[in-house]
Amino acid sequence: MARPRQALLTKERIVEAAAALIDAEGLDACSMRRLATELGVQGPSLYNHFATKAEIVDAVAEAVVAQVDITVFGGNDWREGLRLWAKSYHAVLAAHPNIVPVLATGPGRRPAGLAMAEAVYGALIEAGWSRARATHIGALMRYLITGSALGSFALGFDADPELYDHYPHLHRAHELAAHRAAVDEGAFELGLDLLITSLSDRYDQGVRR
Repeated sequence: MARPRQALLTKERIVEAAAALIDAEGLDACSMRRLATELGVQGPSLYNHFATKAEIVDAVAEAVVAQVDITVFGGNDWREGLRLWAKSYHAVLAAHPNIVPVLATGPGRRPAGLAMAEAVYGALIEAGWSRARATHIGALMRYLITGSALGSFALGFDADPELYDHYPHLHRAHELAAHRAAVDEGAFELGLDLLITSLSDRYDQGVRR
C-alpha cells in the first residue's frame, strides 16, 4: 500500500501555524523546531521558505496587519475614516495581542504595514493637514492603538483587597480585573474620542501645521 502523501509545505501553511502558535503561547514559543513539529515536517524543510525565525514572525505580523480595514478612508471624512480605521486596527490587535510588540516598532518593510501607513498619511494630507502634522497624527494614533493593546490596565492591579489598605483612593482597585473589558475598552474609546475631537477643533480653527 502506498504511503499517504504529506501535505505540501508552503509559506502560507508555515505562517498560519506560526500565527496560531504565537496567539496561543506567545512569541518565545515560535521556534523553528517547534514549528516543524506542529507542521509534521523536518526542521530543515522550513528553511526552503524562510531563512530565519525573524522572517516568519515578520510574515505573521504582515498577515495580521492585512486584516485591518483601510478602505474606510475612501468616501469618508478624515475624522470618520480615522475613527473607523483605529477601531478596526484595535480589534485586530485585541484578537492577536502577542504579536503587538512586533507591530509596535513600526511597519518596517512589510507591504501591508506600509499600505496602512500610506492610507492614513494620505487621507490626512488630502484633508489639508501639513506633512509634519500628518506625521505627528499618524504617530499619535499608533501610540494609542498599539499602546492600548500591549497590556491590560485593569489586570495591572493585584486582586488582594488588603494590599490597598494604605491607599484609600485605590480601595476598589482589586475589583478592576473583573471589569477588564469595560475598563480597557472604555479607556480606548475615550482616548480615541478625545484625540479626534481635539484634532477636529484644531482643524476647524485652521491650525493644521
